[in-house]
Amino acid sequence: MNLFEYIAARIRDSRTAYGGQGISQEALAKAIGVATNTVSRWETATYRPSLEDLDKLARFFGKSILEFFPAEPDQADDKVAALLRAARQLPPEDVEELRRYAEFRRARSMYVGGEKPRVGRKKAIS
Repeated sequence: MNLFEYIAARIRDSRTAYGGQGISQEALAKAIGVATNTVSRWETATYRPSLEDLDKLARFFGKSILEFFPAEPDQADDKVAALLRAARQLPPEDVEELRRYAEFRRARSMYVGGEKPRVGRKKAIS
């Protein structure tokens, strides 16, 4: 399974498990401001959602954007420890925004090495 198929499966799983009984593609599309067929195409990995789209989905589902990506081993170091020490002194709403920003940056680096996804259909391999 490639990265985009993995992301597609996570979107589909999040949508079908939402609220215990799931949410329709149409309702999800309306909630995040995209066309219904876009959600369908994300779930089949026909279209690649942008990081901004994944951020909207993460916020809608109340989860981390990183949950749409395969897990990687933790790599703690002194810089991360320093960031955590600084974050402890911030108000809760700033800590939440800092967390979302860090997750977004991490997701961007995982998303095909930071390349911007192409919109539209995948090209057939000859």
